[in-house]
Amino acid sequence: MAIRMPRIIKKSSTAGDVPRGHFVVYVGEKQKKRFVIPISFLSQPLFQDLLRQAEDEFGFDHPMGGVTIPCSEDFFVDLTSCLRK
Repeated sequence: MAIRMPRIIKKSSTAGDVPRGHFVVYVGEKQKKRFVIPISFLSQPLFQDLLRQAEDEFGFDHPMGGVTIPCSEDFFVDLTSCLRK
């Protein structure tokens, strides 16, 4: 699977702003923040671990159409920064 890795992660606020090759995740422990991230992250083992945790805790059905990731926003930003390198 050959997918280009975009240079940035973008915090997003509307449903219509998800570019091709990206998907929405909601991150946070109490208040969820919405992020648009590249689908290329799906092939990364660290991100796959987060998805397994998300499935165990929340399932993959979010009322706003994204996946909820069970971690702090700071941890998520640090992790995705590492994945971009």
